[in-house]
Amino acid sequence: MAFSSSSGQMKHEVFLSFRGEGTRLNFTSHLLKALKHTGINVFFDEDTLEKGDKLSLALSQAISTSNLSIIVLSVNYASSKSCLAELSDIMDRKDTGGHIVLPIFYHVDPSDVWNLAGRFKTSFDDHESEKLDQVQQWQAAFVEVGKLKGWHIEGGKFDR
Repeated sequence: MAFSSSSGQMKHEVFLSFRGEGTRLNFTSHLLKALKHTGINVFFDEDTLEKGDKLSLALSQAISTSNLSIIVLSVNYASSKSCLAELSDIMDRKDTGGHIVLPIFYHVDPSDVWNLAGRFKTSFDDHESEKLDQVQQWQAAFVEVGKLKGWHIEGGKFDR
């Protein structure tokens, strides 16, 4: 079921944030199918974005018009600047507008997220080496989402 916002835009019940590489064709596609099967209106970039849309603006609008975000934190999530920008936007809306955030720790240890350890540390070190202004904001959002109660999926033969 979809709702209209005051600006007349479609309002999604769920914004799904994930790193396509590594999750799109397995866990995330199953999650999307299950959510849609129950009648939940999900913003999924491949289904919803039109060719020619300005990506960052379209994603920010989709986040702001959604009731909650599900964040699939996989081993490569922090390597994506666009995922980190989404996450930062999501966590800002959580803090200021009561946006609900549900993390899924997919094949990652939640403590590695909130401690910025392992591959996450490497990803943030790479972003810092590029001297990007947003890195501190991204790190803060990443650490904050790591501290939220969520689901830890260790994976196995049944997650595909």
